[in-house]
Amino acid sequence: MRPDRKNVLILATCQMLYGSGRSLLIATAPVVAYALADEKALATLPTSLVIVGTALTAIPAAFVMRRLGRRMGFVLGALAGAAGGALSAYGVLQSNLWLFATGTFLFGVFAGFAQLYRFAATDAAAVDYRSTAVSLVLAGGVLAAFVGPEAAKLGKDLVGSAPFAGSYVLLIAICLLAGLVLIGLDIPRQTRVEREGPRRPLRQIVAQPVFIAATVAGAVVQGVMNFLMTATPLAMQHVHHQFDDTALVIEWHIIGMFAPGFFAGWLVTRFGEVRMIHAGIVLQIICVAVALSGQSVWQFWLANMLQGVGWCFTFTAATVLTTYAYTPAERDHTQGATNFIIYVFVALLSLSSGALVHYLGWQWVNIAALPLLFIAILVMLWYSTQPKPRLAAAK
Repeated sequence: MRPDRKNVLILATCQMLYGSGRSLLIATAPVVAYALADEKALATLPTSLVIVGTALTAIPAAFVMRRLGRRMGFVLGALAGAAGGALSAYGVLQSNLWLFATGTFLFGVFAGFAQLYRFAATDAAAVDYRSTAVSLVLAGGVLAAFVGPEAAKLGKDLVGSAPFAGSYVLLIAICLLAGLVLIGLDIPRQTRVEREGPRRPLRQIVAQPVFIAATVAGAVVQGVMNFLMTATPLAMQHVHHQFDDTALVIEWHIIGMFAPGFFAGWLVTRFGEVRMIHAGIVLQIICVAVALSGQSVWQFWLANMLQGVGWCFTFTAATVLTTYAYTPAERDHTQGATNFIIYVFVALLSLSSGALVHYLGWQWVNIAALPLLFIAILVMLWYSTQPKPRLAAAK
């Protein structure tokens, strides 16, 4: 097997394991926190702290990779996730919201490393295989649609005295398994020439239209997805849907996110990054329309699935677009910068979603997403008028 294809297989497997842990958290953390919190508006705090941990780890993770290489960096991230699962389980057993939330923050540290899986797939890939490599790694999350929610249900009553404590014990196993799989990753470390080649100041890199467009698109679709998805379990609980229905909605949301990855790379190559970014944003607008039409299980299901597909199209295309913004020597700090910007924005949205759904309701959560999507469309229209010098990372 070609080394780049073997690496994609390993990274896709780890994307599946990371995604399984994340979907387990999405399905359970708001429900657990709602039961533990005296102030119910804090119910989305643990889920939001996953995003905060991701944002705060984005730049340090990139520099760890630069010094230690992709394999060691990813293994350290998986170990942080396992520690987070252990602390979350202990927090549930102790009925302590803050211990539980600290554990989810540590899982966010794992996420900060895992968000580089998609970039790692491009490191040793030919330019014409790059969009396919990114989409196949993201497609690895398809199984996560089933593994995460099913693990959540399996662990729900595993520890009789503490609902969902067993789910977080299973999260520990998922993270440790990811660490074991990553030992087989074989991405050559950058040479000294590549690491120490000419580097522009970061402010010059982030001022490029290609960086602005890719980062705004990635931030908005990731932010809107987390904003709506974080609020979904609470919104479904408020209208008295069963937890199994919530797990089903999350499963299909994850399917929507990752199943298109099997062909999203081809679509990006065929139609271009900008068109696919627009297509994903339009799908997310349709998702909001469905969510505003009612609160039956099928409406939650369809809205979340469309939201996932829209995310996949836009995020795949935005990731590929970002690779045109840097040279090999600029790779790590540029990737760290874009992930930092994206996840700070996502964290702010996620932190506000719990209060919005608690005080104003599900409809206002969806309405609040619309201006962000329209801003992303305007930025992409602006980018379409700019010159397109392509500074591919492979050059």
